[in-house]
Amino acid sequence: MSDPTEANGTAGAAEPAGGDGPADGAGERRVRVVLVDDHRMFRTGVQAEIGRTEQTGVEVVGEAADVDQAVTVITATRPEVVLLDVHLPGGGGVEVLRRCAALMADTERPVRFLALSVSDAAEDVIGVIRGGARGYVTKTITGTDLVDSVFRVQEGDAVFSPRLAGFVLDAFASTDAPPVDEDLDRLTQREREVLRLIARGYAYKEIAKQLFISVKTVESHVSAVLRKLQLSNRHELTRWATARRLV
Repeated sequence: MSDPTEANGTAGAAEPAGGDGPADGAGERRVRVVLVDDHRMFRTGVQAEIGRTEQTGVEVVGEAADVDQAVTVITATRPEVVLLDVHLPGGGGVEVLRRCAALMADTERPVRFLALSVSDAAEDVIGVIRGGARGYVTKTITGTDLVDSVFRVQEGDAVFSPRLAGFVLDAFASTDAPPVDEDLDRLTQREREVLRLIARGYAYKEIAKQLFISVKTVESHVSAVLRKLQLSNRHELTRWATARRLV
C-alpha cells in the first residue's frame, strides 16, 4: 500500500525559507515541509490545502508513506518542518523521530516535527512529544490554522490543538502527573499497537491486515512483548493491558 517516496522533483535544490522576493499573499515567509502519512489521498488533500506556495508560503518538498520512506526523504531534503502522522507502517511516528534525532539536534539547520493525526489518545500525544516533536494537532484543523502552526513550529514554538494543550501541561509540568510506566516504556510504538489489538481480541491475521505487516511479523512482535513484560501468553497480556486501561 505504500507508494514510492516523492521529493517533488527538485526538492534537494530548493531555496531555503525566505528566498528572493516576497510571495503574493505570503509576504516573505517561506517554509519547506515534508508530509508523512500512509494515506495518499490525505497527503494529496493537505498538499492542495497548504502547498500553494505563492499564497501560503509553504513549499511541500517531499512525501512519504511509511517509516523507511520518511527517514529517506527527510534526510535527502532537510525540510524545516515535517508534518508527521502518528500511526505509520514500519514502527509509527515515534520511530521516525528516533531515527531523525540527529537532524532535530542540528543547531544550525534543525528539522522540526509537528504531529498531524486523527488520534487524540493520551498515549499517542505523549509518545511523540517525548520523541521530540514540537507539537501535536488533530486532522480536524483548518488549512489556515495548519499553515500558521507550521510557521510557529519552524520558529521554535510548541503548538497543540486547544483540547490537547491542557493535557500536555498536566502530563509534563504538574507534580500531580502520574508516574511513567517503565514496563510500557520498554515497548516500541509498533509493539504497543500490537499489544492493544491483541488485548482487544484480534487474531494475528486481523492484526497483520490492519497494520499492513505479515502474520510472521505480528508473531515476532507478540513474542517480544511477552518477553519484555515477562508474561507467558496472550491471556496474561490481555489482563496486563486491561489493568492499565490500554484496551
